[in-house]
Amino acid sequence: MPTYQVETPQRCYAAIVERGVIGQTARYIPPKTGKVFVVTTEDVWFHAGARLAAGLAGVSYDVLHLPGGEEQKRLAHVEQLAEEMLHLGADRSSMVIAYGGGIVNDMGGFLAAIFMRGIPVLQIPTTLLAQVDAAIGGKTAVNLVSGKNLIGSFHQPIAVLTDPAILDTLPEREYRAGLYEIIKAGIIREPGLFAYLNESIADVLARKPAAVDHIIAESVRMKAEVVSSDEREGDMRRILNFGHTFGHALEAETGYTRFLHGEAVAWGMRAAVYLAESTGHLSAEDSVEMLETIAAYGPIPPLTGIPAQNLFARLVHDKKTLQGKVHFVLPVRIGEVTVVAGIEDQRVLDAIRFALR
Repeated sequence: MPTYQVETPQRCYAAIVERGVIGQTARYIPPKTGKVFVVTTEDVWFHAGARLAAGLAGVSYDVLHLPGGEEQKRLAHVEQLAEEMLHLGADRSSMVIAYGGGIVNDMGGFLAAIFMRGIPVLQIPTTLLAQVDAAIGGKTAVNLVSGKNLIGSFHQPIAVLTDPAILDTLPEREYRAGLYEIIKAGIIREPGLFAYLNESIADVLARKPAAVDHIIAESVRMKAEVVSSDEREGDMRRILNFGHTFGHALEAETGYTRFLHGEAVAWGMRAAVYLAESTGHLSAEDSVEMLETIAAYGPIPPLTGIPAQNLFARLVHDKKTLQGKVHFVLPVRIGEVTVVAGIEDQRVLDAIRFALR
C-alpha cells in the first residue's frame, strides 16, 4: 500500500494509493467526530455509492448532492449545501467526505473550509484527474464567470484515499483527461514517469492495473513532495501550474462546458511548450517529444471558432497574474520547468495560435 505523507504547517496527513481502500473509509474518521456528510454528485453516488456505503458500515452519515459540471462550480451551490448541513444538525464536530471528481473535491473541500470557520474533510477522488491532482494539496475553490478558482481557500484534508479500482468504469474521455495531468507531472519534475508514459502507451490506455497503479503512485508521490515543500504556492508549488494559465483561459472563454479540465491543460501545455521553445528556454528536440507525447494520449475536442485574442485577454485574470504581469511555467527540459514573466505579447499570441491549430 503506497502511502505518501503530505507535511504542511496546517496539517500532516497521508495520501494513500491502494485498490479497495474505499472499503476501509470508516477507519479514517477521527474519534469523537460528530455528524458525517458525504458530498458527491447524483451520478457518482448512483454508480459508485455502494463502494463508499460499504466502507462506512456502522457509521451514520448524510449524503448531499452537488450538480455536476464545471459551469456549476459556483459559490451559490456551496451556500446551499451549508444550509442543508445546518438543517441536518451540523456543528463544529462535523466532517465532510468529498466523494467524486475534481469539482467535488474542490467544492467539498471549500465547504469544509468555510463551514463554521473550518471542519475536517476527507478526500476520496473518483476520477483519475482528481486522484493525481485535485484531491491532494488542500487547494479548494469555486469559479467566477471571469475566471477559474478565483474564490477559494487552502484547507488540507485529514487524508486522501485513492482507489485505482474505481477507474475501471470511468468513461474513456474522463480517463484520458486525467492522463494529461500525469504527463504534466512527468514534464515538470519526473523524467522517469515521462519515459514510462512513452514506453507504455498501450498498457496505460488499456488500463492495465500495474500500469495504472504505477502512474498514479508516481504522480501522487510527486505532488505530496511539492506540496510539503510549498503549501501556499509561494515558490516550488507554482510548477504545478504548467499548462494551467493557458488552460484556464480556454475553459473560461468556452463557458466551462466545452472542455474537461484535463483537456484544457493539455491544450495549455501545447501552448507553453511552443512558448518555451520560441523564447529559447527549450530545445527543439525536447519540444517535439513533449508535443508528441501529449498527442499520443489524445485527442482533445476540436478547437474551432475560438478567437486567439480573446484567450490572450483572459490571461490577465488568471490568479497567477501578479501586479498585472502574467507568469508562465515553461519547460526547460523533460523533468524541469521555470517560471517566467514579462514575455512579449506577440510571442504569447503566437503560442496561443499554434496551440489552436
